[in-house]
Amino acid sequence: MKKALRFLYSSLFLVLTGILPSVGQEAEPTRMFRFYEDNDFLNVRGLGTDRSYTNGVRLDLFYNKKKPARFSILPHAGAKSIDTYGWSVMQVMVTPEDISIPGYQPDDYPYSGALFVTHSLSSYNKDKKYSFQTELIAGIRGPASFAEQTQKLIHRTIHDRKPMGWQNQTSSKILLNVNFTAEKQLAAFKGLTEVMGGAKITAGTMMNSLTIYPLIRFGKMNPYFNGFLSQFSKANGSNHKTQLYLFLKPKLTWMASNAILHGSIQHNSQPERDTKQVYTPDVENFLGEVEFGTVINFGNFSITYTQKPSTAYSKGLYSHNVGNISVYFSW
Repeated sequence: MKKALRFLYSSLFLVLTGILPSVGQEAEPTRMFRFYEDNDFLNVRGLGTDRSYTNGVRLDLFYNKKKPARFSILPHAGAKSIDTYGWSVMQVMVTPEDISIPGYQPDDYPYSGALFVTHSLSSYNKDKKYSFQTELIAGIRGPASFAEQTQKLIHRTIHDRKPMGWQNQTSSKILLNVNFTAEKQLAAFKGLTEVMGGAKITAGTMMNSLTIYPLIRFGKMNPYFNGFLSQFSKANGSNHKTQLYLFLKPKLTWMASNAILHGSIQHNSQPERDTKQVYTPDVENFLGEVEFGTVINFGNFSITYTQKPSTAYSKGLYSHNVGNISVYFSW
């Protein structure tokens, strides 16, 4: 009996310590789901609006592959890069300031919606402290984006005023884009502060632009170039099970075109009688924007809040401020 008990206790000990198949060991996450919500009603100053770029909702699935890809058209950050792939679907909408007016408003942002799918690769070089981030985007602008139906449903649900001018929304347009971002660490201090420099270029039928920025992070955090998942979970040899840090990213953008905010619309002043093609105000070529906020991470769960004030998107129009809440779950 004593020998049997010894064998039982020894087997239990081996299981608990991981010599036999492990029980209770926390596996390093290789997958991440994100719910992402942009809304101009979100404002740390309490001055929410419902105009211009007013809402963007996005669902993402990110994943690390078990084996490196043999061939990929997306650039990697070196032979030993930490690569996170992603698939995303996003819907965005733009409206003028007064949505109670049914007629076309030539001196404001148009009614516009877009729905698109993104395939991405975020590739980080842990040793040399740089990253490449690539996005391939395909979607549609116009009535097929269902932005009109989404906004009307939300406003009806929360008993808000009904949007009246969607008959004047931007016309249908296929959206195809390639976005590429490169970042490099410029300075770091005792694991509490990191400073990166970055540049992003976008090209295609949706947007053509060039952006430069510094990215500053400070607080209790995993190293930025340990990979995308480690920024919001304990992954890739990360040091912390919990993270709490702030970030600041001032951006300067040269914008050649933005099809979501600018382009042709069908102006229906009297449906069935008077339909004509008109164009939205010209794009503002230089755009200033600041992103700042906080990341709170507990194990495999994270939540972030970001505020994004910017100068006007169109010439002669007003500046704007959008907030973002994102929730991450890793496994």
